[in-house]
Amino acid sequence: MTNILPEPYKIKAVEPINLLPAAERSQSIKEAGYNTFLLRSRDVYIDLLTDSGTNAMSDSQWAGLMLGDEAYAGSDNWLHLEETVRELFGFNYVIPTHQGRGAENLISRILIKPGTYIPGNMYFTTTRTHQEMSGGTFVDVIIDEAHDPYREEIPFKGNVDLQKYEALIKRVGAGKIPYISLAVTVNMAGGQPVSMENMREVKRLSEKYGIRVIIDATRCVENAYFIKKREAGYRDTSIAEIVKETFSYADGCTMSGKKDGIVNMGGFLAGLTHEILY
Repeated sequence: MTNILPEPYKIKAVEPINLLPAAERSQSIKEAGYNTFLLRSRDVYIDLLTDSGTNAMSDSQWAGLMLGDEAYAGSDNWLHLEETVRELFGFNYVIPTHQGRGAENLISRILIKPGTYIPGNMYFTTTRTHQEMSGGTFVDVIIDEAHDPYREEIPFKGNVDLQKYEALIKRVGAGKIPYISLAVTVNMAGGQPVSMENMREVKRLSEKYGIRVIIDATRCVENAYFIKKREAGYRDTSIAEIVKETFSYADGCTMSGKKDGIVNMGGFLAGLTHEILY
């Protein structure tokens, strides 16, 4: 018999949820036009629309809210965030945002011009929206196998198809591509990871044509775990070391702290150089 240990935490707070009768749920879905974004949260029993902000914060995190330095400038908490991002991600410049979509909006407004193209390994809803609102065109360059959930023999279905990526560069010109948007892991593919080898090759190809690599870092720790478990040569490498290497192949990143960061709000935009942020 397997010795299963209990979770290493105690639950201090609960939130009630309400299960509507089936007929009422059916009516709510019809009234929303079968669009999950238009459903009222109070009509939803188990919300699987997103994994954003669905974690419970620890007692230390909640206590930190009360102990936080809310100074208008020079806040100790801001300095701690900046120092931590530099240590874990290796980027010199950091801008805090209210959440990940704020960082997406900033990077899109800064780098994207009308008529440009943004390749990516499948899109995420808010990311693509900000790219297109800034005048860009998203182009999916994920491997074909990402669309087949039954291909279990492929461990990294989030990988970029390098031939698709280079074909786009040759078709529209590198000058029309401000950056490639690389998600780790890929939300719209069911959380499929990206291999370190693929990230390394994406960076090599991007440097060849002078194109930036911007990583969606929202689930970078989860992606690092998959690399540790599935990719040769990383079994004895720590998650922190894998994360650091991941971002060595990027020029900047957007981050939502509401997933792997396990906080209920917050994010940041970070980069190696100041022109990515300003």
